[in-house]
Amino acid sequence: MKLRVAVIYGGRSGEHEISIRSANSIIAGLDPAKYEVVRYFIDKEGKWDPRPILPEPGSNPGIDVVFPVLHGTFGEDGTMQGLLELAGLPYVGPGVLGSSAAMDKDMMKRIFRDHGLPIVEYVLAGETPEFSYPMFVKPANLGSSVGISKVKNPAELAAAIKDAEQYDSKVIVERGIIGREFECAVLGNERPEASIPCEIIPSREFYDYEDKYLLDKAQTRLPADLTPEQTSEMRRIAVDAFKAICCEGMSRVDFLMESSTGLMYINEINTIPGFTSISMYPKMWEYSGIPFGQLLDRLIQLAMDRHRLRQSKKYSRT
Repeated sequence: MKLRVAVIYGGRSGEHEISIRSANSIIAGLDPAKYEVVRYFIDKEGKWDPRPILPEPGSNPGIDVVFPVLHGTFGEDGTMQGLLELAGLPYVGPGVLGSSAAMDKDMMKRIFRDHGLPIVEYVLAGETPEFSYPMFVKPANLGSSVGISKVKNPAELAAAIKDAEQYDSKVIVERGIIGREFECAVLGNERPEASIPCEIIPSREFYDYEDKYLLDKAQTRLPADLTPEQTSEMRRIAVDAFKAICCEGMSRVDFLMESSTGLMYINEINTIPGFTSISMYPKMWEYSGIPFGQLLDRLIQLAMDRHRLRQSKKYSRT
C-alpha cells in the first residue's frame, strides 16, 4: 500500500509564498508509486483547506506521516510540531524543543555558547553593545532574513530596532561579520550526518529576502571553496549544532567566516529549510550523493523511525 503523506504548507508567516514553492517541489519529487499525497493548505489568516488536523490520536485516519513545509512563525517554531504530537502523527523534521529553540535566535545562541560552539557576539535590543559598527539587527523569531537590517551608526540602529519590533517583541543586535557566508545540510536522528557545504555569494550587502527569493542575482558555489580542513571543521560544527539544540530529521546550519581572522561562526540553524528550485538543502545532499527523491524517502523514514521509538515509551506508571 502507498504511504499517505500529508503535506502542510502556506501558513500565517511572512514566508507563506516560499512555503508554497517548497511544498510544490516536494510534492513533485515524491514517488507516486510509493506515496499518496494529501494537501493541507493554510491561508494567511490561518484557515485550513480542506480541513484542519485534529489534536487527538486516531482522529486523522487518512494520514500515515506528515511533511510540514511551513517556514517561520506558526510552523517552524514548535507550534505545528506540538499539534502533530497531540495528534499522535509521525512528522518530518525536528520536534517541539528543537524547533522552538532553533527559531529563537537568542535561545539558539545561548545553547550553542553553552556547548562551546562559535557564535557571533550579540546583545538584546535595549542592552549596550560592547562591539563596534557595523551591526546587524534581527527579530529573534523570524526567518528568510525578514526584518533584518545592517546598520552603520546610532541613528540607523534606532530605526532598525523599531523596524524589527514590528515582527517580534525580542530583537537581537549582533556584531557585523565582514566575510563569507556558507550553508551546510544535516540529516539524521541519533547519528546525523553533514553534507558537503556550499558558499552563498550575495548580490547585495548581505543575503536578505530580496536576494534569496526575488532578484535571482545571488550566486552559489558548490562545493564551497574551502580547504579540506575547513570543510571537515564546518561539517563537524554543523553536526554538533544539530545535536546541541536537539534537532532530528533535518536542518540547515548557516555559517559566517570572518575575512580578517578566518574564524568560523554559526549564524543560525533552520529546522525546515527551503525545498524550492533554488534551495540549497536538497542541492547540497544531491552533490553529496543523495538525489532529491531519495532525500525525501530518507526524511520520511526518519520520521517513521522516530515515531516508532516514541510509541515504545511509557507516559504513566500503569
